[in-house]
Amino acid sequence: MTEPNASVNLAHKLSRFDELWTQKKIADLNDYEVKLAKVKGEFVWHTHEDTDELFLVISGRLTIQLRDGDVVLEPGELFVVPRGAEHCPVADEETAILLLEPAGVLNTGDAGGPLTKAAEPLDQSHGL
Repeated sequence: MTEPNASVNLAHKLSRFDELWTQKKIADLNDYEVKLAKVKGEFVWHTHEDTDELFLVISGRLTIQLRDGDVVLEPGELFVVPRGAEHCPVADEETAILLLEPAGVLNTGDAGGPLTKAAEPLDQSHGL
């Protein structure tokens, strides 16, 4: 996590893990978690009934499939999936993303399944 009065270097944090579709918690913001993930391929269609979900692309390209059309995000672009909107993230190449959502939200929302994982704190033993 984040040490008091210390900045978070996203490139360094991203260099510390390789797993795909595993959210790594890097900071807390009130009742929210700031998370990083590396993604490639297609995730699962799912919904978060009680919360919006913010996606920010750091590198690569992410398509967020929605039932009424796709949103394509390039590095530096973000999109907020409204609560209750069924969506499916897809990345043709490895893509690094930052997510912001309330603490405890599962990555697969209401869908469940083998990809369901709670966010894992990114060990800070190697610094920020």
